[in-house]
Amino acid sequence: MRLCIVLSMPDVLFETQYHPPIAFFAALVGAEALWVEAHDHYRKQTYRNRCLILTAQGVKPLTVPVIDGNRSEKVLSSLIEIDYRQNWRHQHLHTLQTAYGGTPYFEYYIDYLRDIYQQKPTRLFDLNLQLLHFYCRCLRLRLPIHLTTDYQPAGTIAALPDPAGPLLDLRDSLSPKHPTRPAQPDRASVPAYGQHFGKDFAPGLSILDLLFMQGPAAGSFLA
Repeated sequence: MRLCIVLSMPDVLFETQYHPPIAFFAALVGAEALWVEAHDHYRKQTYRNRCLILTAQGVKPLTVPVIDGNRSEKVLSSLIEIDYRQNWRHQHLHTLQTAYGGTPYFEYYIDYLRDIYQQKPTRLFDLNLQLLHFYCRCLRLRLPIHLTTDYQPAGTIAALPDPAGPLLDLRDSLSPKHPTRPAQPDRASVPAYGQHFGKDFAPGLSILDLLFMQGPAAGSFLA
């Protein structure tokens, strides 16, 4: 008699990120659900408001300016507002055009991104959430996405409401200060793929880089 053992795949918990790195989505492969932290305090110099792209001059950050991000008192990430007094949307789109305009799938995706920018969401959290849903569709990651209902420190979360499986807490496991560090240390890195600039492969970039180069096949690089 053969026993069939069904392993329960984990739910994954992340903070929102602006054009998240490829490692963010690699960590979602096989997950039962994604939980998005909606009650953490905003932290500067994180992927919450920045991403890394590859240009002719090398790796470059794109940063969304925010209001009150430098206040000494703690502010919920979900309440941080985008600073539209600065013309950052035009600058980001111009930089993406310069860096990726010649890639195979730039025209395939850029209009969708323009549409998201044109909606001009007030809060950074809402912008990041819109981008997250868009990228999950592009990568064919069909897992449910939930928002947390309160904040629990790392190491204290026993379970989230109605979890589909055990919880893998990956909040702040990815950092632009250490862009090559994987979200899960025991997980193999995303395999190298053809990039638009440079002879050596540049790891740790935004999912934008993979999508513009690989298009609908991008999801196969996450397994």
